[in-house]
Amino acid sequence: MKLLCGHTLLLLHSVLIVASQASNDSSGRPRRFKPYEIANTLPKTSEKVLVDQYMTDTEAASARVFRVYKPLLPHHHNQCDEYLYVLSGRGTFWMEDPKSQQEFGPGELLYFKKQTVHSMPDILEEPVVFMSLDTPRRSPDDIHFENPEHGSSDSWGHDRGSDEL
Repeated sequence: MKLLCGHTLLLLHSVLIVASQASNDSSGRPRRFKPYEIANTLPKTSEKVLVDQYMTDTEAASARVFRVYKPLLPHHHNQCDEYLYVLSGRGTFWMEDPKSQQEFGPGELLYFKKQTVHSMPDILEEPVVFMSLDTPRRSPDDIHFENPEHGSSDSWGHDRGSDEL
């Protein structure tokens, strides 16, 4: 599992500010987001696998906070590389190969390139909440399960808001 720290947080902060400069805000001014406050607005329970709240959504990148309610079955994204910063919770995660499964927890950053198969088979401590940076932008329907019987983008749930706190 690739875990990044230190300068990566500064990079994420810089990218969020730069991405928000190009957001749909017609004034073009930089915007500031509070991921932990956004996380607290997500539902405590859901029938969906996850619920997310977009902070920015531009061609260059999308940034969102999402909560996972059920294990994530093996899937990949065709459109983007993904950076997942763990805000809360613990679980297991693997990338490329189920044999690479490891535990994750708050303060860790998981990174993988587009088309990398990944999965979160276990939720060990709730709530599991991530801040995600997708580069370039990932549309909500860019979820491709390795076994199509496991679901589709409709089974995930997306709240495409962009509320500034």
